[in-house]
Amino acid sequence: MNDITPDPNRDLLLAVDLQYDFCPGGALEVSEGDRVVPVINRLIPAFANVGTTQDWHPAGHGSFASQHEGKAPFETTEMPYGTQILWPDHCVQGSRGAAFHEDFQLDACQFIIRKGFRKAIDSYSAFYENDGETATGLTGYLNERGITRLFLAGLALDFCVYYSALDARREGFEVVLVKDATAAIDLNGSKEAALWEMEDKGVVVTESATILQAVQGA
Repeated sequence: MNDITPDPNRDLLLAVDLQYDFCPGGALEVSEGDRVVPVINRLIPAFANVGTTQDWHPAGHGSFASQHEGKAPFETTEMPYGTQILWPDHCVQGSRGAAFHEDFQLDACQFIIRKGFRKAIDSYSAFYENDGETATGLTGYLNERGITRLFLAGLALDFCVYYSALDARREGFEVVLVKDATAAIDLNGSKEAALWEMEDKGVVVTESATILQAVQGA
């Protein structure tokens, strides 16, 4: 049985992309995406270390369907780094859609990792852009801080959370997915596929209530 009591000396809560464009009414809305914000807020006091990520695209980003003639959102195209899903224009730098949800306790975060700011390459993971080689610097930061386990939450479960989890495992971190603190786009069954692969790679899946109960019992 894994002990999921947050350890202030080694654990960090990473809240992924709690931005308006991923919430209901946003350009790339995740069904009930805003539901996860209060769940994450309830978790924050249990952690000594908290960080977040922010999708931060320049206008005309290469992953936007609007930049590919004859292509529609959620179709694919081939990029130099591989197959890329094309998205509606979203999280454009400085736009309201790119802003964090106003209810998210952003002040509790010790850092913000901005991703997707290079126009020619998309970035899902908090660790690497979609070429799998261009690093965000998060690994080095966590190593310097002595963080060895990440608790992942946020949006979307089957894309940015999923890729962050796999890259965290690849970088040697333990990973706990707080399932009810995430929500999925669920594109062609991507939610269940993501959950299966994360668990296959050693990600521990739990619920926020289990973590909070462990804290109360510690």
